[in-house]
Amino acid sequence: MTIFNCLIVDDEPIARDIIKTYCGHLPYLNIVAASGNALEAKTILHKQKVDILFLDINMPIMDGISFLKTLKNPPQVIFTTAYKEYALDAFDLSACDYLLKPFSLERFIIAVDKATEKLQNQSVPISENNDVKTEDFIFVKTDGKIFKILYSDLLYAEANGNYTKIVTAQYTLMPAMTFSTIEELLPKSLFLRIHRSFIINKAKIDHIEGNRVFINNIEIPIGGNYRDLFFKQLGFSS
Repeated sequence: MTIFNCLIVDDEPIARDIIKTYCGHLPYLNIVAASGNALEAKTILHKQKVDILFLDINMPIMDGISFLKTLKNPPQVIFTTAYKEYALDAFDLSACDYLLKPFSLERFIIAVDKATEKLQNQSVPISENNDVKTEDFIFVKTDGKIFKILYSDLLYAEANGNYTKIVTAQYTLMPAMTFSTIEELLPKSLFLRIHRSFIINKAKIDHIEGNRVFINNIEIPIGGNYRDLFFKQLGFSS
């Protein structure tokens, strides 16, 4: 059985105790430390190997979102917070899951399963370069069905909380997959991130006008933080 090291970061002692109790029900989780603030947690991360980080958002000194931005190679992050309004920011930072307090043991286990699945997939020896893949499709599961989506059919993907809206030439799907998961699955040579909430198929671009990309008469915004890299990938200066 693979053991996963966990770090709990929350300024509320009761909240830390709840997560400790939940972790205690799962023998493959090992709590290496529990901290009340982000700076202390950063020191722990330098000293300990951590696989899963349970991270609160509203904390003194530095909030959880800002803290995650300072980590170069973060572990799998599960946010645990009472504030739902930060969910989009969290998933934009490739958080594994976002738990709203108070959350049940069942919901906690679902989040942990997502994290451990990602960790186990990382340990499988595959090519480090996503673009070396020989497949020209991905599989996604939604509404009790598994759909095969050809890269050549996929127009764009749009973030939608715990879901991702996938728009193809034939239909629109809404699988329970985070935006960061979809981004990892798609080869970067074909698909470009042009906004915090949009990935597009480069081959499907009809035209670009100002800060907008048009695909099949659909207008998609270009985010300010992505504009320069996007145009560079197309061979132009912005």
